[in-house]
Amino acid sequence: MKRKAYESELAKLEIELVKLQGWIQHKGLKIVVIFEGIDSAGKGGTIKRITYRLNPRVARIVALPTPTEKEKTEWYFQRYVPHLPSAGEIVLFDRSWYNRAGVEKVMGFCTEEQYMEFMSSVNEYEMGLVRSGITLIKYWLEISDETQEARFEQRFHDPRRRWKLSTMDIEARTRWVAYSKAAELMLTHTSTPHAPWYIVDANIKRHARLNVIAHLLSLIPYEDLTPEPMELPPRQDAGDYQQPDFSHLNVIPEVYP
Repeated sequence: MKRKAYESELAKLEIELVKLQGWIQHKGLKIVVIFEGIDSAGKGGTIKRITYRLNPRVARIVALPTPTEKEKTEWYFQRYVPHLPSAGEIVLFDRSWYNRAGVEKVMGFCTEEQYMEFMSSVNEYEMGLVRSGITLIKYWLEISDETQEARFEQRFHDPRRRWKLSTMDIEARTRWVAYSKAAELMLTHTSTPHAPWYIVDANIKRHARLNVIAHLLSLIPYEDLTPEPMELPPRQDAGDYQQPDFSHLNVIPEVYP
């Protein structure tokens, strides 16, 4: 898809996302959207496109760091609970509790017992979320090995993107078969009627972003509550007021005059 066509479609979808935002606030809905996938699948970029025009007080992004030593001793789901939405919020998880069934399992960051406990309890945990009134939506972004390799090369050579390529990513790259097997088992076991997984072909970023947004909009019935345009009042007459002189304060250099 050419950029002009992509941006045209994206603009239409953004208008609908704003309408959805208003409906979520009006009805006090609680929405959780989980994004998972192998490294470089495009999770972060997709989330940014969804939230770009939305109010950050309504649409929150959660991307948790490595758990602390204290958090490692807690109930596994405990660190995620404070980030769940209140009424009128949508929370988008850039990776989630499914770390345990993916990176932690493959890299040996959890024991086999911890992994089995997660797999035996996660469906019940999510059922509890749904019963509490949360709408839970789960996306798995799937890309080919060739696409991942090309994106890794792009990150390696572009200083603006190199921060995305960690030593963990490099190590994970050598274990792609183990990751694929773990992902297949996780998706099969945890796709339930109350919280199904939706698979996204993410090999073409623009297509994936548009498809995810369109699908997300289709899952949550909403109405257009856009306020009517307001009439702007005339500006106050300045009278004898003059613009202040800030030359005695710290003014940044005009590198781009």
